[in-house]
Amino acid sequence: MPASETRAEDIAARLSALGLTTRTEQHARHTSIEAEVPEPLPAETWREVLEVVAEADQFGFVASKLNGRTLWAAVRRAVPATGDVRGPGHQR
Repeated sequence: MPASETRAEDIAARLSALGLTTRTEQHARHTSIEAEVPEPLPAETWREVLEVVAEADQFGFVASKLNGRTLWAAVRRAVPATGDVRGPGHQR
């Protein structure tokens, strides 16, 4: 399993352990993790949640009257290494 997938699964598991319901989705360039945030959420739990999502490459929070409060995080997928990243004609 690639390290990026392991990171995403770890983030989702840790958010679940904090009592949040998570969803994980694979995309072409990243894995997204979303979690519904109940109201109220104790300040100590918020600190722990922020420590967890800080390990992602990107994260954010969306709150609306229609959809509630959703925390998201994204972990970039590993880019396969190539032998010649500069292309032909740029070799030394």
